[in-house]
Amino acid sequence: MRKLFRNKFTYIIALALVCAMSLAACGNKNAKAETESKKAVQDATESTKKAEKTEKIALSDGTYTAEFTTDSSMFHVNDAYDNKGTLTVKDGKATIHVALTSTHIVNLFLGTANDASKDKAHLLEPTVETVDYGDGTTEEVNAFDIPVPVLDEEFDLALIGTKGKWYDHKVKVSNATPADADASVSKSEGKELPDGTYNINLDFEGGSGKASIASPAEVTISGGAATATVQWSSPNYDYMIVDGQKYMPVNTDGNSVFEIPVKLDTPMQVIGDTVAMSKPHEVEYTLTFHSDSATEVLGEDGE
Repeated sequence: MRKLFRNKFTYIIALALVCAMSLAACGNKNAKAETESKKAVQDATESTKKAEKTEKIALSDGTYTAEFTTDSSMFHVNDAYDNKGTLTVKDGKATIHVALTSTHIVNLFLGTANDASKDKAHLLEPTVETVDYGDGTTEEVNAFDIPVPVLDEEFDLALIGTKGKWYDHKVKVSNATPADADASVSKSEGKELPDGTYNINLDFEGGSGKASIASPAEVTISGGAATATVQWSSPNYDYMIVDGQKYMPVNTDGNSVFEIPVKLDTPMQVIGDTVAMSKPHEVEYTLTFHSDSATEVLGEDGE
């Protein structure tokens, strides 16, 4: 009987110890989870503060024109402004105002894409501006006021587009000159064309050199907007992308033909998807339409 009692007592003690250890483990796990959660919030806040912190800029207070360059041909200052923006300096801190090429970039973040996706990250919001291309065409684009932590050196600037994914980029602000010496940001000059249809010469760059777009191309200007009918030297292009929008061919036979929106007298980046290889492949190209070469396309009656 005593042996049975001792065994039962030992079992009860062991059970109590197991329960106590389980409770302690649960408590430690909950405490660890709570600590990790607090740390994540703290890290995000510190990352945002770090991103927002700027060095003292060695320029006098005032307004400057400065170059704003990036590591991507798909993310850059609007071509009408020749890679330049307006730099404002006050109390050793600088901000550059730049207009982009479209409204497809919806937020920027001073830092990395990883930090931008964290809670409480301070995102840069756009303003919508109307760009006048000087040829009778205008376009609404997103513009941003971007804090500049350092001049003449690259820094991190993440972006998110309409697809909701953050991307890392490197940008640099350089060659700042007083605004009164540069008469603000200059726009590309060209011949102003009234509404009508024209044959316009174009420059074509990019790719392997095996394909090209015929020049001149027919360009129709209506209500200030220019649309070009471009014909490739190959039938193997199944779509084009211009400012983030996809355009399909307008023909089914012969070399690929597209109708795309264009800008005159400023280099514009486009993508052509070719199926000439074993797998479809998107290739970047640069097109420049020269308004000073425009000749009006007359109707059958000569008007």
